[in-house]
Amino acid sequence: MKLSDNKATLSFSNGTPPMELPVYNGTVGPDVIDIRKLYGQTGMFTYDPGFMSTAACQSSITYIDGDKGELLYRGVPIEQLAVNCDFMEVCYLLLNGELPSADEKSDFSDLVTHHTMVNEQMQFFLRGFRRDAHPMAVLTGLVGGMSAFYHDSTDITNERHRHISAIRLIAKMPTLVAMAYKYSIGQPYIYPQNDLSYTGNFLRMMFATPCEPYVVNDVVERALDRIFILHADHEQNASTSTVRLCGSSGTNPFAAIAAGVACLWGPAHGGANEACLNMLEQLQANGGVEKVGEFMEQVKDKNSGVRLMGFGHRVYKNYDPRAKLMQQTCKEVLAALGLENDPLFKLAMELERIALEDPYFVERKLYPNVDFYSGIVQRAIGIPTALFTAIFALARTVGWIAQWNEMLSDPEYKIGRPRQLYTGYSARDYK
Repeated sequence: MKLSDNKATLSFSNGTPPMELPVYNGTVGPDVIDIRKLYGQTGMFTYDPGFMSTAACQSSITYIDGDKGELLYRGVPIEQLAVNCDFMEVCYLLLNGELPSADEKSDFSDLVTHHTMVNEQMQFFLRGFRRDAHPMAVLTGLVGGMSAFYHDSTDITNERHRHISAIRLIAKMPTLVAMAYKYSIGQPYIYPQNDLSYTGNFLRMMFATPCEPYVVNDVVERALDRIFILHADHEQNASTSTVRLCGSSGTNPFAAIAAGVACLWGPAHGGANEACLNMLEQLQANGGVEKVGEFMEQVKDKNSGVRLMGFGHRVYKNYDPRAKLMQQTCKEVLAALGLENDPLFKLAMELERIALEDPYFVERKLYPNVDFYSGIVQRAIGIPTALFTAIFALARTVGWIAQWNEMLSDPEYKIGRPRQLYTGYSARDYK
C-alpha cells in the first residue's frame, strides 16, 4: 500500500486535541484511514459492527467493485477467466499471482492429480458419523482431521510445508466431498483416477459405481468447472475472514480451512444456494409460475415473513458478474441434458423478469446473484441439495489457502484481536 499525500483529521467536541491520521491508497478502490494508533493516543476504539467500513488487511488477490459489478482475480476479470481458463489455471493464478505457461499448468495439474488420494485410515474416521449427517458437518470434521493424518506439513514457518499443505487441500477436497456423499447414500467410495481432469475426476468419484464404466459428460464437466472458478475467491467475505482470523493464531492450515468450512455452512453465506433452491421447490409445489406474481407481492410486504433468496448481495449493488455467467451455463446444461422445460428454471426466469422490471426490486438493486442459478445447475447435474455448500467449500479452498498464505507472508501480520463497546454491568459486589 502507498501512503497518500492526503491526511485525515479527527476532531473532538470535548476539548481533546485533534488527531491526524495517515491515509493509504490501494491500486484501485477506496482509500483507507490508518487508525492503528487511535487507542494509544485517545483511549478510544472505532465501532463498526459487521466490519462494513473496516479494512482488516491488505491483499493483492481479489478485487470487487460492487457498484460496477466487477470481480477481478489477480487483476483479471472473472468473465475472461470463466470463458478462457479451467479451474487448475485459476488455482495457479490465485496461488502464484500470474496465469501459468503451458508447462507450468501441466506441472501444477500433475502435482495436484497425484495428491488426490487420501490416507486410507480416513474412511474409518468417516464411519464414525451418522449416515444422515449433513455433509457440511462431515466435511468440517474431515478437513480438521487432516491435520492428524498429514502432520508432516503443518509447520507454518516453513514455506515448503505451506506449499505442500496447499496442494494437499486443493487435491484432496474433491475426494473428501465425494466420500461424504457416497457414505450418505451407502455406496462404495470411488478412488481417484489420474487420467481425468480435476473436475472430471470429481464427477466420477461422485457418480460412478463399481458396476459399470463411467463416462464424463463434457458439458457437465465444463459447467461444474465454471462453478468452481466463479466461487474460487471473493475478497474478505465471512469465511475468508474466518480463515485469516483463525490462521492468525498460528494454527495449522487444516484447522484454519476447517474453520472456513464451518463458517461457510451458514445460510447467509455458502448455504444461500441451498436456501434458494429450497425456495424455488416450495414455490413450485405451491402453484409454480402462475403464483410467482403473488409470491413477489408477499416478498414486498415486510410483515409477511416471506424472503426472496438468491437476489441481492452484501457487496454488489449491480448485477453480480458471476450470475450472468451462471445463467448462460445453466442454459447450456439444461439443453445438454434435455431439461430445457425444467419447471424450476422457468420459475427462476420468471422471478428474474419480475425483479428486473418491478420498481420495488430495481430501486433496491435486488439483482440475481450467483447462488440463484448455481443451485439449478447442480440439481440438473444430479448433486443433492444438501451437498451444494460442500461443493462451494471445495471451490473456495484455493482462495482460502491463497489468503492464508498471503497473511503469513505479510510483515504486518499479527494475531487478530477485535475490541468491543462494553454495555454490561460495571464492577459490582457479589451478593
